Amino acid sequence: MRWVSWQGKENEEEEEEECPFCVYMRAGPCGKNFSEWERCVEEAEESSTNIVEKCTAVIHHLKDCMEMHPEYYGPILQAEKAMEEEQQAAAAAAARERTNKQEPELRASIAQKATAGAPV
Repeated sequence: MRWVSWQGKENEEEEEEECPFCVYMRAGPCGKNFSEWERCVEEAEESSTNIVEKCTAVIHHLKDCMEMHPEYYGPILQAEKAMEEEQQAAAAAAARERTNKQEPELRASIAQKATAGAPV
């Protein structure tokens, strides 16, 4: 890996830093499942395959394992649940906003049909 120091000089040193999340995941009871998921993702990326389609079964095995070990993976599962809830709330808010924007148009259309004698 090449990196530039704070002084702007390039360092040729090979340095492979492991992400803390990956270290944590591999160190737990589902480490083997996590490593299988990583391999699946790498293979999908190398072959330009859809990761979701290729790795669905692997991620389900990993998630099932994590749910069987909440004493270790509890914080990650809670964070994932919170993110899902936030996404659902955002989607619901967006749907309400779309409905609110369309409501005046719908009312105008109904009023126009009513004044024209058309069935509403």
